Amino acid sequence: MAGAAVCFMLLVVAPRAAGPSHTIPARLSDQEFWRLVSDMSEPAGYFQSDNLVSNELTFQWVIPELKSRWVNGRAYLGVGPDQNFTYLAALQPSIAFIVDVRRDNLRLQLMYKALVELSRTRAEFLSRLFSRELPDSLADDVSVVHLMAAFRRVSPSQAQFQETLKIVGEHLQVGHGFALTAEDLAGIEYVLSAFRYAGPGLTYGNAGRMGRYPTYQSLMEASDATGELRGYLASESLYRRVRSLQLNNLIVPIVGDFSGPKALRQVADYLKTHRAVVGAIYSSNVEQYLFQYGTWRAYYANVATLPIDERSTFVRSCFNACVTTTRSRSVQLLDPVAALLRDVAGGRIGSYYDLLAHSR
Repeated sequence: MAGAAVCFMLLVVAPRAAGPSHTIPARLSDQEFWRLVSDMSEPAGYFQSDNLVSNELTFQWVIPELKSRWVNGRAYLGVGPDQNFTYLAALQPSIAFIVDVRRDNLRLQLMYKALVELSRTRAEFLSRLFSRELPDSLADDVSVVHLMAAFRRVSPSQAQFQETLKIVGEHLQVGHGFALTAEDLAGIEYVLSAFRYAGPGLTYGNAGRMGRYPTYQSLMEASDATGELRGYLASESLYRRVRSLQLNNLIVPIVGDFSGPKALRQVADYLKTHRAVVGAIYSSNVEQYLFQYGTWRAYYANVATLPIDERSTFVRSCFNACVTTTRSRSVQLLDPVAALLRDVAGGRIGSYYDLLAHSR
């Protein structure tokens, strides 16, 4: 036990430097992508909500500072649904791993993968996502506000829903050759049906019925603190960045517990093999639950195996206690990974409140 603690200390007091250029492929084959998904994943766990969309309205606010810390070619780790795409559009990593304890999140990510790959433009993507016909006369450069307003005026179509569900399944199973189970396909149908039912009004609480949460529309129309629109649907150019990553199989969804024995460590092994450094870890408020469950030390031991340096940054979300704006129940905080790991190893972090105080 003492030996393990010493090893952990050595890991966190001497974070890895950037080293030579990474060897992440420009494109993963379908077989390699699915091998990573399958081999890195752990047994699925439980969370209390669907998490079909984010409930973090101001998550773009940290992007300017996060970009100032970013180095080209870095890898990205995240959790949850499509707010990750906005960070990916801003940072343009060499590869992204989306690690979530729920297999339903993997299914949601695979649905997004299919829809984005099949859709050349934002309007085509939203047409498929909402199961609604394309509105007339939408220019490619239309604002996201006008784009959402246009789709709110169109009624959902059961026929289009069935057609989209069919082509998504064919695209993933036949086009890519992914070995999806019947439960996976049913999970994709559930997510797509929620978007068909609620459209732009879908919320974290599902189906747009809970006013305390931002809608999908408000999340897509959100900006950073200066008013700059940074969402992945804010422009065609940002959407194309995400689409390129999807087409090249570089957004890899994994089922895994952050404090589990396998997923993060497998990601670490892969990145070290390809001499890639982690630039950002978007953890939302997962750490809140890890402290609650008493598994946070295992999580930081896992993070300590990742290739990092002094620029590697946590992006964490604090709800209620840290909020400084009436627009959102949450605020995003940045924290250098190496500095936090040193303080964990030094016994200076013992509670979730210590963690929040460490962030800014």
